Parts: sequence; structure tokens; C-alpha cells
Amino acid sequence: MTMKSLRSQMGIMLQDSFIFSGTILDNIRYGKLDATEEEVIAAAKTVCADEFIREFEQGYMTEVNERGSKLSQGQRQLISFARTLLADPRILILDEATSSIDAKTERLLQKGLNELLKGRTSFIIAHRLSTVKNCDRIMYVANKGIAESGSHEELLARKGLYHRLYTAQKMEA
Repeated sequence: MTMKSLRSQMGIMLQDSFIFSGTILDNIRYGKLDATEEEVIAAAKTVCADEFIREFEQGYMTEVNERGSKLSQGQRQLISFARTLLADPRILILDEATSSIDAKTERLLQKGLNELLKGRTSFIIAHRLSTVKNCDRIMYVANKGIAESGSHEELLARKGLYHRLYTAQKMEA
């Protein structure tokens, strides 16, 4: 396998989403340059971005500035989620990808996120445990190493670090 082949099969979503000058449609289509408008809209609907996009006067044809200054941080992340879904990578890396999305939007996005994760190898780095609770294996990192590892249920049953953080986050919600 070549480095180019490996990279072509990877999708990476970072905490800070990259938005370039152009339309919202073009920003999502960047995940798959030959995607039809219908495919772009379907991806946006899956990640719960369609509703806010349609609120703009020009919808998907709304021009956004480089870095997406017309958009909130959460809206930029949802556009990046749609772009990544459209790219359909075999390997997915999410690094704090839901950090700027409010809890309500994250609950809506969870269905789309589950669709995005389906059938692919995924690495999710997150402080919000609601993002990782459906993962096959969770690794809780503390003190520069893996402190606990297991499924959500296994980690809760151990009543260790993961359990404490999960309980604290649940109380905040």
C-alpha cells in the first residue's frame, strides 16, 4: 500500500473545521468533488446541517468567507461532518470533532454520527463521553498513558476514572 493510497482512504475531522471561500455546497462537495447536489444535500441532512443551511437566504448557494466567518463554530463542524460523510472514508479520525456543537445539536447529530462510523475503522478522541459511548473499545487516557480500556458498559461497571467522568458529565447535562 502506498502512502497516497492510505491517505485517500482516510477522513480526518479536527476540532477546528476548515472552511474555504465559496458556497456551502462547494465546501461540502470538497469531500467528493464529483458529488451531485442531491448527494451533498443527503449528507447534510444525515448530519443535521440541512435545516440551518436552508435558513440562509441562498441556502446551499450561500457564499461563505475563508474560515467560515459567516458561520458559527458548530455550523462549521456540521459542514465538515457532511463533507467527511460524503467522502466515505474507510478509516476515520475524529479529534474533538463535536467539541463546538452544543449538547442539543450533538443529540441530533448522534444518529448521523452513528451512520458516519458504520462499517469503518474509527479513532475518536473526545472529552464528551456521549460521543464515544457506542464505541466497541474505549481507551481512557490519563497520566500520559491508557488508564482504563473496555466497552462503555465494562468501564461503568469498574467504577473507575471513566465512571467518575461519565457520572459528572451526566449530572451537568
